[in-house]
Amino acid sequence: MPTYVYKFIDTDETIEVQQAFSDDALTEAMHPTRGEMMQVKKVFLPVGVTFKGGGFYKTDNRGGSSKSASSSATSSASTTEASATPAATPAAAPAPAASSSSGD
Repeated sequence: MPTYVYKFIDTDETIEVQQAFSDDALTEAMHPTRGEMMQVKKVFLPVGVTFKGGGFYKTDNRGGSSKSASSSATSSASTTEASATPAATPAAAPAPAASSSSGD
């Protein structure tokens, strides 16, 4: 059952009450020290949310574990060495310009 916070209107003191979702909000409650019924007002508090797992934060997709970072460093080093050697294949010819036909 969820716990709701109610505030006594006259004394500004708060109490916590467990209620079912289907229960109506209280309009009066027993004051814990005075022992008398007093008017109360429901207090709305911000909800505490905890996100667990990946993909919730902006930094989740940056980098990875140290294991994958070291393997990517090794693969980039081998790529650098390969690009330092001259290419055996000739350079590709530029693509022909697209012809535009206007129906004027």
